[in-house]
Amino acid sequence: MATIKIGDKVCEFEGSKSILQVALENGIEIPHYCYHPGLSVVASCRICLAEVAQPNPRNDNKVETIPKLVPTCQHPAVDGAEVYLDSPKSEANQKAVMEYLLINHPLDCPVCDQAGECFLQDYSYDYGRAYSRFEETKVKQPKKDIGPHVLLYSDRCIMCSRCVRFTREVSGTNEIGVFGRGNTEEIDIFPGKALDNELSGNVVDICPVGALLDKDFLFEQRVWNLKETPSIDGITASGDNLWIHHNEGRVWRVKPRANMNVNKWWTSDEIRYGWEHVHDTNRLTQPLWLETRTQQETDWDVAYGELLRGLRGVLDEGKHIAVMLSPMLSSEDAYLLAKFIKQFDAGATVGIGPVPRIGEDKTYPGGYTTYAEKAPNARGVRRVAERVFDGSENVLDYDAFYELLNGDDAHNANIGGVLFTGNYPSAWVTTVLLEALGQRFVALIDTLPNSLSTKAHVVLPSATWLEKSGSFENVNNVIQAFEQAVPAVEFARPEGQIALDLMAAAGMSGPARFDAAATRQDMGDAFAEVSIPAPRDSREPDMQYVEF
Repeated sequence: MATIKIGDKVCEFEGSKSILQVALENGIEIPHYCYHPGLSVVASCRICLAEVAQPNPRNDNKVETIPKLVPTCQHPAVDGAEVYLDSPKSEANQKAVMEYLLINHPLDCPVCDQAGECFLQDYSYDYGRAYSRFEETKVKQPKKDIGPHVLLYSDRCIMCSRCVRFTREVSGTNEIGVFGRGNTEEIDIFPGKALDNELSGNVVDICPVGALLDKDFLFEQRVWNLKETPSIDGITASGDNLWIHHNEGRVWRVKPRANMNVNKWWTSDEIRYGWEHVHDTNRLTQPLWLETRTQQETDWDVAYGELLRGLRGVLDEGKHIAVMLSPMLSSEDAYLLAKFIKQFDAGATVGIGPVPRIGEDKTYPGGYTTYAEKAPNARGVRRVAERVFDGSENVLDYDAFYELLNGDDAHNANIGGVLFTGNYPSAWVTTVLLEALGQRFVALIDTLPNSLSTKAHVVLPSATWLEKSGSFENVNNVIQAFEQAVPAVEFARPEGQIALDLMAAAGMSGPARFDAAATRQDMGDAFAEVSIPAPRDSREPDMQYVEF
């Protein structure tokens, strides 16, 4: 295998790679601004220049130093080469580049949202000078609103052109360009063309400084106070890998987590900003039960008792129960609910909830795809339902489930009670569904109030996907696990915990506490291929807090 020595470390590599790529793969830091693995290489920022010696084929492959510094992001790694990152020439270039970049840069780090995760700050400290020799007047650039989600602080831009290349190569929308020359050069949108494509938020992620900022996150939190938890898209069927940034029990922003087999380095604005219902002030937070035609708030034990009493009443009448498993549930939640219903009523009917579709699938030039299907786990829920109810022929899709409730046949008349699950981010109950329920006993497990929650005999508040652990199966049948980011709101509980509580209240055996990993193990081979998020190196801020 080919090797290259970078600094004091000998690194092995295969194929055609640049020096910077090999360095990053081996945990070696080479400062860089313009390079991004998902974009074309332009070698324009020049801070990654290094002194390189490599075999010269014209001189019997003797290792000779290249006279000029070379951009490590563009220069190919050669077997037997040596890269000197701390040579006098390399260090002098780093200091010079940092000095040029800071000539017109404003000294506004204390009020900049990028502070704490800014490459310009980090590299200024590690590679720059300790003082400034610039005494002239700085060139001032305006702050601009360039789209529904993004603000441009032109003063802070270092002209790395990442955002320009993103709109050309990944989104293919070309809203951003480079205008002007010399010290008045700037990035900007083309006149009359706002940055409003479906992937616009990614330019904030790839900006190495504080030039492009997210309007929703602006001045909300300091990044060193945020914790991050790996998660999966809970809004659409894409299965995008995400980082959930949260603090004190509240989500503040969502960023993509790189996965080359699913979403690469990107995510859509729909997913990035689609979590707001988690903190909706109208969330269902207390169990409800229908007493003398009026819904009353109650505690969990009373609600469980009323639900089981209603379901037993259905069986006592010689009828059966139907359960609708929402495609918004995790596979573990659906599995435990299905298991509870099957044990409670061996003749129960199970169906999958409505799977919303909006628009059409769209693949962008960079290979990222947005999906019209707006449910994260329709395939996973069906998979576990088929496992529990012994085959696909026993699991109804939503249309067949509705026809079962609304039909005139004997099977329809034999359904005496229905357990619904929701967890949709928006309204999902239709008038025709309400009419089809008739006088049946109805229980609902959901997160947001709707026309069904105001009429159900028992309503149990559930947790959203950010408030629990579990796994989703995306549109391409990739099964991925996610972790709990924030505590569930007030008295809400995961559907899996509700199922276990109902089992215990009904006298069935089972664990007392919901654990997603243990549930996956109980599922066995059905979820043997689940992808678990890899742990990320924890980083602690070096800022010292002093009590006054």
